[in-house]
Amino acid sequence: MASSVLWATCDVMVYPPPAVFCSLHKRSHLISLDTTLPSALSVNSHGNLHLRFFVLRSRRLDWKAGKGNYKRVVAVVTDTVRSAASSQLEKGAEFDRSAPPPFSLADIKAAIPKYCWVKDTNKSLSYFFRDVALVFGLATAAASVDNWLVWPLYWLAQGTMFWALFVLGHDCGHGSFSSSKTLNAVIGHLTHSFILVPYHGWRISHRTHHQNHGHAEKDESWHPLTESQYRSLDPLTRWTRFTVLSMFAYPVYLWVRSPGKSGSHFHPSSPLFAPSEKKDVLMSSVAWGAMASLVTCLTVVMGPPWMFKLYFIPYLVNIIWLDVVTYLHHHGQDSRIPWYRGKEWNYMRGGLSTIDRDYGWFNNIHHDIGTHVVHHLFPQIPHYHLVEATEAVKPILGQYYREPKKSGPFPIHLLKPLLQSLSQDHYVKDEGEVLFYQTDSKSTAKS
Repeated sequence: MASSVLWATCDVMVYPPPAVFCSLHKRSHLISLDTTLPSALSVNSHGNLHLRFFVLRSRRLDWKAGKGNYKRVVAVVTDTVRSAASSQLEKGAEFDRSAPPPFSLADIKAAIPKYCWVKDTNKSLSYFFRDVALVFGLATAAASVDNWLVWPLYWLAQGTMFWALFVLGHDCGHGSFSSSKTLNAVIGHLTHSFILVPYHGWRISHRTHHQNHGHAEKDESWHPLTESQYRSLDPLTRWTRFTVLSMFAYPVYLWVRSPGKSGSHFHPSSPLFAPSEKKDVLMSSVAWGAMASLVTCLTVVMGPPWMFKLYFIPYLVNIIWLDVVTYLHHHGQDSRIPWYRGKEWNYMRGGLSTIDRDYGWFNNIHHDIGTHVVHHLFPQIPHYHLVEATEAVKPILGQYYREPKKSGPFPIHLLKPLLQSLSQDHYVKDEGEVLFYQTDSKSTAKS
């Protein structure tokens, strides 16, 4: 007898008493063997259990016979589904966000109001001029006062503003700043070159990150190491990667990328870039060189102490912001974050593995970059519409959306997940298509 599989997706309503609604998709006209238990269970946005499973029958069914066979298949699985649902509820089963969602990317997109997609160039420019005014205003005020009680406050404030400039350039890279490619390129170069980031080199690699987000091998930013890669790291690299020192790593990443990957954001012939992109990369590298030369000249003219106080220390604060924020968008949740490879990965599932964060007073200052899930799925949405778009899609996402922990004025609550993740999220297995971080018990014991 020929054997085949019938794929079924069911929502099992627990209150009122269980009933099963199956959407059955034919893989062939023949169904054989016995009914099996559900292979994955989750809770949908309505609070009902959602199960994926294979239905296997012990006799032939002529699919073309119609509703009669449909009802018989439903009857076969109903008792199994009810039993599994009751068992899982009693155990308090954790929601499995690695299971394929019951909605599509089109469903999410349809829930977002049309105005959220509109790019307001004047509004974007107002944020740019606001940030530039604050940067120069802070520098002027700090230099005028020149008091050691003031300098630490200046470093925190100015480093945060450098980071805000990066986020505006980030929007330019996605094209969400303006519909004008020329304006995006101009503002992107001004904001990124000022903080020593090669705009086009970064823009292209960041595009790769979004196109492959959540992919254990192809992702570009803070992707996991496989166990074999982890074991092959020299002690210094391993120690640096999994301590707070990694939060200063961004300049190194720009030059040599992450462990396990090769290339540079500055070199036009880097494997990061297509041949058609060489001109853009070269242009940004020249702009970076011009800014580096200006900083060097100012250091000679003004003296190293002044440049350290006015520029270099805020630059380091900006690097910390950048590394901490980007790391926490993909790590550090109480529930494990899935990574994918092979057939299990797709764009939507990868995007849903990202995490929203609340930064308190800093949300508006750094342009709501913490509202990250919708941004990853639809990077064309301007930053000033991300919060509204996120609220609109929450009913669709249900528990696939991780509600961020509310922050006080300062996001000090994020220190715990950051440090915990660095000490526990070491590698993923070399094999498999749905992956979760593993902890090196030897490394944990040493620390």
